[in-house]
Amino acid sequence: QVQLVESGGGLVQPGGSLRLSCVAYGSILSISDMGWYRQAPGKERELVAIITFGGSTNYADSVKGRFTISRDNAKNTVYLQMASLKPEDTAVYYCNADIRYWHNYSTKRDAWWGQGTQVTVSS
Repeated sequence: QVQLVESGGGLVQPGGSLRLSCVAYGSILSISDMGWYRQAPGKERELVAIITFGGSTNYADSVKGRFTISRDNAKNTVYLQMASLKPEDTAVYYCNADIRYWHNYSTKRDAWWGQGTQVTVSS
């Protein structure tokens, strides 16, 4: 059906940068909103940033001015450029996408999640 595959996480020092990528694979007809969420230990999953097909964006207040979300519609890919990282940005980051896809001779529309990628900000 559909699969979201994330990459780019890792360990970075405070003040550093990372770029996350998420590619959607499968029998995809169209993708509307794509976004990034994160979940820190002991906390609920929270929205980090979201981008529409047309490129409109929205960010959590905690990352405004530091993170930039973008997408390549031709490649079914969404990116999250993270700069000036802080220890409180440490979390598992998940990609999410609202996808219309082909399944069993009909079209369906669902929200899909990636498997998550760990981002650790520590000295």
